[in-house]
Amino acid sequence: MTVARSSRRSGCPISFSLDIFGDRWTLLVLRDLILFDRRHFHELAAMEEGIASNILSDRLKRLEQNGILRRDRDPADRRKVIYRVTEKGIALVPTLYEISYWGATHDSKTAAPASFVEAYPKNRKTMIAKTVARLRAE
Repeated sequence: MTVARSSRRSGCPISFSLDIFGDRWTLLVLRDLILFDRRHFHELAAMEEGIASNILSDRLKRLEQNGILRRDRDPADRRKVIYRVTEKGIALVPTLYEISYWGATHDSKTAAPASFVEAYPKNRKTMIAKTVARLRAE
């Protein structure tokens, strides 16, 4: 569902963002697409958190309808679909890194590699730029 002005609670940018990302799965799907380089439905469905296939389908459709990702035919197997992040989705790269870093530094049971927690504050711009370049090259 594309967020329509008439169905929004307000013109607040946080409210608008929550209408798109404010459930327990959408940011995890984006994490897998952007940070873990997963492109196929079965790769996304295998996320550690255990998303149901109907929920994954719904979130992918919502992200596509909002212009954050697009579906293409996989050049290696035309029967399969590959998901790619659009420029609108690429604009989320810094936000995903910041959320990841915040969670890694405030969760005593984080699974984030210590190398990420140590390197990110020193190399924010470089890490973000490399991820953006990789996504744009696809």
